[in-house]
Amino acid sequence: MPYRSQRSAFVFALGLFAALIFPAARAAPAVKLPPVVKVALERANIPVSAVAIWVQPVEAKQPTLAINAERPMNPASVMKVVTTFVALEQLGPERSWKTRIAAAGPLNSGVLAGDLYLIGDGDPVLTYERLWRLLRRLRMLGVESIDGDIVLDHSALAFPAHDPNVFDGRGLRPYNSGGDGLLLHFNAQELALFPGSQAQEPVRLVEEPPLTGVAVDNQIVTSGKSCEPWYRDLDAHLEGQRLVLTGSIPASCGPRIWATAPLAPSDFGAALVQALWRELGGKLRGSVRGGTAPEGVRTLIADDSAPLAEIVRTMNKWSNNVIARQLLAQLGRGNPAPTDSVGAGIEAARQRLAEARIDISGLVIANGAGLSRDARIRADSLGTLLIRAWQRPWMPEFIASLPVVGRDGTTRRRLVDSPARGYAHLKTGTINDVKAIAGYVLDQYGRRYAVVMMVNHPQAANSGKAQDALIEWIWTADASVPARVRSAARGKR
Repeated sequence: MPYRSQRSAFVFALGLFAALIFPAARAAPAVKLPPVVKVALERANIPVSAVAIWVQPVEAKQPTLAINAERPMNPASVMKVVTTFVALEQLGPERSWKTRIAAAGPLNSGVLAGDLYLIGDGDPVLTYERLWRLLRRLRMLGVESIDGDIVLDHSALAFPAHDPNVFDGRGLRPYNSGGDGLLLHFNAQELALFPGSQAQEPVRLVEEPPLTGVAVDNQIVTSGKSCEPWYRDLDAHLEGQRLVLTGSIPASCGPRIWATAPLAPSDFGAALVQALWRELGGKLRGSVRGGTAPEGVRTLIADDSAPLAEIVRTMNKWSNNVIARQLLAQLGRGNPAPTDSVGAGIEAARQRLAEARIDISGLVIANGAGLSRDARIRADSLGTLLIRAWQRPWMPEFIASLPVVGRDGTTRRRLVDSPARGYAHLKTGTINDVKAIAGYVLDQYGRRYAVVMMVNHPQAANSGKAQDALIEWIWTADASVPARVRSAARGKR
């Protein structure tokens, strides 16, 4: 028999033998940390009491490793895994959102009588490119001038008051933006930066998208520093309606994209629509303002978003907080309870999780994004959620939304030199004093595990190596195959 066939047959037999003699479903979960993880935590000065871990083969009935798994802990952005599960469960992977442009008055000789309405549907990913296309189509239909206002209808979702400075005092950072019923371009203005070739040369800048009424004062210069991290010296602040940009960017970095959120969502939308309509040569007698479209207006143009399956992929791969906020609010849409869409969404999420037989004791969702000091979830609840997701018909879309370790998204730089690279789909979460992972790991014998690890400690930022050690420990099959069987397998290779 060829060597490869011999090895394959042996690995198959080994897996069968281990499953028969050491069935994970019957064994009590281990409560001792794997030595490699224990050593990594000790080097990071993190006690075991600050760590929660859950590891379970997806086909098993109980975990093989559970450490402090019943303790509610802050998951940071890993909370997006919960939002993803509930959104796919309630809305379905095919769900999309339709944004409409409508009017009541007639169009005569290029002039639209009365107001034009841009009606939001709560679309989480309505980019300025899609908005530009909608407005361009309107121009191509013959609308040259609007003899009234452009009314932005945000009423699809009801968000509570939001202060972007509350979390960390950096209110102009896009990750702190709130949601909106007519959210445009994630409420973020991208700034294309083009450094010079020598230190102290001015950095050229292109605003994408343009915002009417916001003057950009670009004071950024070129530096001779190393490129990583390239954004370390950049800062932005508002002085009235003037966005002041300061700091430097290394010449060695080349062109880069930076982003700010200088306006609240409703103001951002008005400034963007006015700028794009003007760029397209459109005329407006009135102003761009918020309002509600009356019943009976006729739809002139509509645009559908990508399906939810693609949207959660964008959200999780790059940990987009604004998308998560939007999706949580969508879960509460149409709820008759006297509350905002976010509060109703939280209640809907808790109900869906309970229906899926996931323990919600100690669960605090906050905003669905994990950008919160109050968010909490148990590791065993997260682990059970991952097992339930594996059993759902939308399992492929769920797993595909998670970053692939060492290859893309927020995990692209992790385990790049490890044999476990590419064998794990993991959502990451990091805020001050919190570092977490949750997802799936495929071991070298082809068995898949759900894995959760959360660290809540002042030294949590240093726990990355311990998390990576846990992933490698699972990949080597140490999570289920007894040592003597594993040693025998290695001896046969």
